Amino acid sequence: MNRRIFTKMALTGVAGLGILWGAPAQAQEFGSPELIAAAKKEGKLVFYTANFAEVEQQVIKEFQKRFPEIKVEMVRAPGGQLITRVKTEAAAGKLIADVVDHSDRALMQPLADLFQDYAPPNAADYNPDSLISPKLWPRVTLVWSIAYNTELVKNPPKSWMDLTKKEYDKQTGQVFARSGGTTWTRVMFERQVLGEDYWAKQASTRPILYPSGAPMSDSLVRGEVAMGPLLYNAIYPKQKDGAPIKIFFPPEGAPVNPYATGIPKTAANPNAAKLFLNWCLSKEGQTFMIRELGNLTSLKVAPVYPEGFDPKVVKVWFPKFDEYVKLHEPWVAEWDKTYGHRQ
Repeated sequence: MNRRIFTKMALTGVAGLGILWGAPAQAQEFGSPELIAAAKKEGKLVFYTANFAEVEQQVIKEFQKRFPEIKVEMVRAPGGQLITRVKTEAAAGKLIADVVDHSDRALMQPLADLFQDYAPPNAADYNPDSLISPKLWPRVTLVWSIAYNTELVKNPPKSWMDLTKKEYDKQTGQVFARSGGTTWTRVMFERQVLGEDYWAKQASTRPILYPSGAPMSDSLVRGEVAMGPLLYNAIYPKQKDGAPIKIFFPPEGAPVNPYATGIPKTAANPNAAKLFLNWCLSKEGQTFMIRELGNLTSLKVAPVYPEGFDPKVVKVWFPKFDEYVKLHEPWVAEWDKTYGHRQ
């Protein structure tokens, strides 16, 4: 056979095999070819989330690099407001969300019947303790840190207990306990690990209270507050953009909060929703959210860790879910009283 013809046939064959091998690989990671085709045909999905809007915009942009045929319409609301919206729309038979993503697993668990059966292709790779229902998955797993403005703080804190120092009077910020599930996780950690008197000690420094991590992180960058506990993914992007911020994981421990994310039974675009969640929960999606956004992961084996996070040093703390549910109301009410916060 002519060498040129043979070479051309060989290269064509290899390319063909590459296509054949590539399709199953993608199918295994993100879903079957049929699911992907159906998702592209739907062409869109509506995404309800309690996470930070600027963070989720980056996730959506990255997803659309892989699947540009699918438009994602995001609806962002604080935790309590989002749950109220889901309940109200569902009661009226008008829930328009294709995906609901929430930080407070205790609020999502009673709503599990609203969601359809779903599991990602790599379901077995996830820590079962991160799931409160086989229908709701930890698309996002967040971790708490302490951050401070390096231009304002010359004697920076080195631990959670340091935030109770009198020298930091009126310099710290705090996200109030009722803001959502991630903050409730931090509040539980403070009392169970740092001591029952920690709230009183910290409140005595007269911290500035914020409704969520987004405005507090903005205030930290602007110098309106000098330091305080923040979700790593709320402040890390600002540090990465050049803000004068230092972030660390305190030695007493780092509270971690998995989200609960699912697809409502009423989803108008269920295939696009599944593909979006499959991508987010895949190794590719989790790696992006860890490396670029500062998340952790509920995968049994983390593909990477966020900058500054050494798994051999940082003591990760997960709340016990039964206590997460049972203690919420009385402890949050006590926190409000201690910090002088009124709803």
